[in-house]
Amino acid sequence: MQFKLGDIVVDVVQKDIKNIHLSVHPPAGKVRIAAPVRMDLDTIRVFAITKLAWIKSQQKKLREQERETPREYLDRESHYVWGKRYLLKLVEKDAAPTVELKHNKMILQLRPAASHEKRQEVLDAWYREQLKEVVPALIAKWEKLVGVKVGKFFVQKMKTKWGSCSPGPKNIRINTDLAKKPLQCLEYIVAHELTHLLERRHNDHFTALMDAYMPQWRQYRELLNKLPLAHQEWGY
Repeated sequence: MQFKLGDIVVDVVQKDIKNIHLSVHPPAGKVRIAAPVRMDLDTIRVFAITKLAWIKSQQKKLREQERETPREYLDRESHYVWGKRYLLKLVEKDAAPTVELKHNKMILQLRPAASHEKRQEVLDAWYREQLKEVVPALIAKWEKLVGVKVGKFFVQKMKTKWGSCSPGPKNIRINTDLAKKPLQCLEYIVAHELTHLLERRHNDHFTALMDAYMPQWRQYRELLNKLPLAHQEWGY
């Protein structure tokens, strides 16, 4: 269900919840309202009108947010690992590809004449491995704090989310790009997804749980939202 406020399209989802929730999503500022099942559309529209100034300010922030330029995988191009900037250095060698961090350099060793796609593939795989090394300890820490047990975790490219979970099998998925962000951003997402194993929805109960487990979660979310977005347009 949708309605318009001028040129702003508002998506409405009615759920078995007590309170109405408004959110504005990256990258383009898509507006969503989650409302109780019995609330009529006119009431939801009036609520949205009272929040119009806030909606516009959030959309402006998102549209002005810095974006990464497309990666070309060339010498001295900037790449990030755990929030720190490294300059790419390409090394051609007839051996298996490797990635090494040395001082402020990311040394990418590839076979001669490796394609752009191969450079991207090697780096993406390396970022996945960084996450696979770090995530298990974070999961173990937050399993104890939250009181849940994770089934499996997966690391993958995700276009619309930093993480997701499957409450049935209790699996969680982590976006590969989190290896580029500060470590506390990754920990926030792990805590967020494990909390969803207790409460599926972003409701008052979920917020109260996050406040109890990680009082500073909002500042980590804000830090993540301020960092450059990937160059691709995120869809829904």
